[in-house]
Amino acid sequence: MKKKVILAYSGGLDTTTIIPWLKENYDYEVIAVCIDVGQGQEIDGLEERALTSGASKLYIDDVTDIFVNEYVFPTLKAGAVYENKYLLGTSIARPLIAERLVHYALKEGAEAICHGATGKGNDQVRFELTITALAPHLKIIAPWRIWDIKSREDAIEYCIKNDIKLNMKKDSSYSRDKNLWHLSHEGLELENPTIEPDHSKILQMCNTLENAPDESEYITIDFQEGIPIALNGMKMDGTSLLRALNEVGGKHGIGVIDLIENRIVGMKSRGIYETPGGTILYKAHQELEHLCLDKETYSFKQIAATKFSEMVYNGQWFTPLREAMSAFVDETQKVITGKVRFKLYKGNIVLAGIESDYSLYNEEISSFDTGELYDHKDAEGFIRLFGLPLKVRALMKEKNNQLYEDVKK
Repeated sequence: MKKKVILAYSGGLDTTTIIPWLKENYDYEVIAVCIDVGQGQEIDGLEERALTSGASKLYIDDVTDIFVNEYVFPTLKAGAVYENKYLLGTSIARPLIAERLVHYALKEGAEAICHGATGKGNDQVRFELTITALAPHLKIIAPWRIWDIKSREDAIEYCIKNDIKLNMKKDSSYSRDKNLWHLSHEGLELENPTIEPDHSKILQMCNTLENAPDESEYITIDFQEGIPIALNGMKMDGTSLLRALNEVGGKHGIGVIDLIENRIVGMKSRGIYETPGGTILYKAHQELEHLCLDKETYSFKQIAATKFSEMVYNGQWFTPLREAMSAFVDETQKVITGKVRFKLYKGNIVLAGIESDYSLYNEEISSFDTGELYDHKDAEGFIRLFGLPLKVRALMKEKNNQLYEDVKK
């Protein structure tokens, strides 16, 4: 009986090429697995393509709801943004995809998992860390780190040599990764950071600002313990709500960033990212936290969010620290329940009102008018004590004739 390998399969040129390569070099039975995380991928004909290329079978696993509820929303609640810009669209999906690959490897009794990530990219790290964390006995095969194929043209020639019919052209295109949360674009002229991207040619989820409507639109989002549950008063499951926000956000050109990021493997890369619905959700969630979290909790959560974003980006989802951090985040989210209203207009998200039963904003205290809960005279003693370390230091400098040196300069 032949040994088995599970192949992360998309039906594109790379994974189509990998099937005959695995059979030729390892004599494996190749079982293709396509994990659907809401990428909208056309699956008609995918099974035929996999079998024609030499796979023994194809699994298509729709895990979109799991992706949204167990990966996207925990990351949203954490407020994790990598390098202050990237909403981690590709990064969030990789641990789930790898976890499902492990599931099918165990189900089929396979000895290895194969992926088509390149040797320069982040995904090889994300896939392999997850596989190692969940099934360390499994062998991992990464053809791009092994084979002699160096280009798209080489891959096409290899398929032709193995009598595999292709519906792909030799002309190049952007390297794209799509799921329900986002769409990324890399490659071609984007590799030159001096070039302004042509959004009219690149964008697929979002309108360009020039093509966005000239009229604004108001939306309202309801949250319960940090999770969005309703749009414009209509309760929805997470997947449906995100699809709706992608549509309205994309219409108004919201959530497009141009980012030069630091990859895990040490180099910088440039990408254009579209995250219309996610950008709106992050903004709404942040506004509720401003309203409902106390100062110290909010401050520490910002520190935790940075670390959380780095762990997600690095593929460290299945780690004790990430799990512990999510437990901390969940505790903070018990008061993040409320409603946020926005005005959307040509890439802008303008706050138009916010409310929560857990609001820490007290108008009587915050008002410039004197209220019963705040005595202006109390500020004098507070300032005196708050500034005591400064006064002590100044007295020391005065004693040593150093007090006014900085001022004289």
